Amino acid sequence: MNILVINGPNLNLLGTRETKIYGHESLDEIMTWLENSIEGLNHNFKFYQSNSEGDLINIMQDERQWAKGILINAGALSHYSYAIADTITSIKVPAIEIHLSNTDNREEFRKKSVLKDVCIKTIKGLGKHSYLEGLKYLENI
Repeated sequence: MNILVINGPNLNLLGTRETKIYGHESLDEIMTWLENSIEGLNHNFKFYQSNSEGDLINIMQDERQWAKGILINAGALSHYSYAIADTITSIKVPAIEIHLSNTDNREEFRKKSVLKDVCIKTIKGLGKHSYLEGLKYLENI
């Protein structure tokens, strides 16, 4: 299966930002781990990270024919980006919303997700394993 993995703002700083929340591994290390996991070996991946909402939208639109599933960790954009939500709806590729931390146990603004209703599932609070659980879910739909 072709899997598009989208990572939003500030995820390029993983490993150095708020390590008590997000851990010490970089985004590249987590993506390499996912790709080389037993489950990951059966799939083709394209990994993208951007701090720009428009770039994330363009990537999803550009890759919609290739991708059979999307794992999206939109970071803070998950809480207010109706444009990303509209894109997920428009491209008709099954998407899983991913969060490393449990957003329900964090700041009030993180408890609301505008992506929740347009994604087929939300997985949060499992650290890097949130990506793996999202991949497993995509395998079974």
